[in-house]
Amino acid sequence: MRVRADVRVAKAYQQAASYRSTREQEADVFRHANFLLRRALSANRIERSRAVADNRRLWLTVADLMTDPANALPMETRAGLISLSLSVRREMAKDEPDIPFLIGINETIIAGLAGEG
Repeated sequence: MRVRADVRVAKAYQQAASYRSTREQEADVFRHANFLLRRALSANRIERSRAVADNRRLWLTVADLMTDPANALPMETRAGLISLSLSVRREMAKDEPDIPFLIGINETIIAGLAGEG
C-alpha cells in the first residue's frame, strides 16, 4: 500500500509541477534544503548531518549542471555559481558547518530565482 501512495504522490507532484516555471521549481528545491537546515539548528547531530548532506548533494548538482556544455546560462553566471558551490562545499566539509551561513547562501539563490535579487 505504501508504494501505491508514493506513486500517487509523485504523479500529483509531477502534474502540479507542470503548471509552474522551472525557476519556481528550482527555488522550491532550495527552500526545502533550507527547511531541513533550519530544522537542523535545534536537532541532534544525526539530523544536522543529514540536512548538511542533502544540502551538499544539492550544491554538487548545481556545480554539475554549471559544467554541462548544454547549459544556456551565461558563462559568467555559471562560473560564479561554480565558485559559490566550492565555497559552500568547503563550509559543509567542516566538523561544525555554519548552518546560518548555508541558509543565507540558499536564501540568496532563492531570491535570485524568484527575481528578487
